[in-house]
Order: sequence, then structure tokens, then C-alpha cells
Amino acid sequence: MMAPAFDPLLILALLAMGAFGGFVAGLLGVGGGMILVPFITMIFTARGFPEELVVHMAIATSLGTIFFTSLSSVRAHHKHGAVLWHVVRLFTPGILLGAWIGPWIGKQMNTPVLAFFFGCFVAYSAIQMLIGKKPAAARELPGKPGMFAAGSVIGILAGLVGAGGAFVSVPFMTRCNIRIHNAVATSAAIGFPVALMGTLSNVYFGWGEPGLPPWSLGFIYLPALAIIVLASVSMAPLGARTAHKLPVRQLQRIFSVILCALAAYMFWKAFN
Repeated sequence: MMAPAFDPLLILALLAMGAFGGFVAGLLGVGGGMILVPFITMIFTARGFPEELVVHMAIATSLGTIFFTSLSSVRAHHKHGAVLWHVVRLFTPGILLGAWIGPWIGKQMNTPVLAFFFGCFVAYSAIQMLIGKKPAAARELPGKPGMFAAGSVIGILAGLVGAGGAFVSVPFMTRCNIRIHNAVATSAAIGFPVALMGTLSNVYFGWGEPGLPPWSLGFIYLPALAIIVLASVSMAPLGARTAHKLPVRQLQRIFSVILCALAAYMFWKAFN
């Protein structure tokens, strides 16, 4: 049986989760999605949401929050002059296409498969950051066709797992000789088109889905969205300011440790 949409414990849990997710979004440029999806999944499961929809709704709600947190965190990064706007413009066309397709692909998967898929990509991203392998010295960003293709892949994966795309875009940009602080800031900026199109896609493909709880808009659960956004938007600038005070290697280690823990939970969810 589902618990009421608004109860004190739920509000406190979502506020704490939103504050933490917003801080990490600003710190690591991840839009909070990689952090939020596992926690939202836990909460929705505990509230008795249909098991076959719980991960889909967590991913959709996470993307909805990124729509707001990306605006807050990118403003702080922009003040430091760290966002590479010409790179954002090259990524955006492919990202818009991919972020629409991603939720449609996710709808075709059942909960264990989607949770396993999420865990695989989080684990891959964590390992890449933990290794900290430097990009080849001669590698640069590709031209417009290559950036469109890269943006499409980032958009599909981000829309599929409910993240801003940093788990792919940050390693991609660092391999192309972009400093990690610039890569993190630029990733925060491309989180906005990812979230915009991914949110619209989740509303469209989730519309009329049987079993959705009250206060749902497609796959998005509006009470959770509102509460998380309230907390996360206020904390994202603090995370962004902190990011500019930390050394590169420390950022990579923070990213990888957090992602390893969350990948482990999603693997557990997939097999249980």
C-alpha cells in the first residue's frame, strides 16, 4: 500500500537527499542524477510504488531535478569562467536527439534490467575516474559531425539512466585535453538540454502508464521533484565553489568513490 504523498519523514528524507545531490551536482558537474537515482529508488520502493515502475520513476524524477539544478550550478561555474560555451553549442544538437530517445529505450526494459544497466555505467565511470589515466597528448575535440555523434551517445545514456551525462562527457572531454575543472563546468551546462528533452520524453512516454501513483506526470513523481529541487538548487552553488578549491586528483577520487557505492546498490537492486 502506498504511503501518503506528503508526510514529515518523506519530506525530511527528500530535503536531505536533495541538499546532498545539489552539492555533489555543483562539485562534480553530474547534475545530481547519479547520486539521486539510487536514493529515490530506495524511497519509492519503501513507499510501496509498483516494483515494475520504481526505477523508471526514479530516473524520470531525477532528470526533472537536473532541469533546475543545472541552471543553479552552471551559474556558479560561469562566474569562474570555467564553462566552455563553444563546446556546449557543439554538443547540444546531438544531446537533444539522444535525450529524447533514451527514456523510450528505458521504457522497453523491466526494472531489474534497467537497474543493472544503470549499475554498469556507473561502475564504468567510477573505474575510469579512479584510474585517472591521462588523455593522449595529441587528442583534441572532434569536428561538428563527431561532436553531434558524441552528444547523441551522451544524450541517450543520460536520458536512459537519469543523469546529466557527466559520467560520459567528463571523461570524454578530459581525454580531449580539456582540464577537469573546465570539463566539470561544461558538463554542468550540457546537463540542461539533457534534462529538458529527457523530462519531456519521460512525460510523453509515461503518460497513461497503468499503476502510476497519484501526483505523477508521466513517469515523474511531482511531490519528490518539488522537494528535491527546493533543497538541491540552494546547495549546487556551494558545491561549484568548492570544486574550484580542490586539486584535480581529489575531485576524481571523490567522484569514483561515490559512484562505486551507488553502482553496488543498483546491482543489488537488479538481482533482488
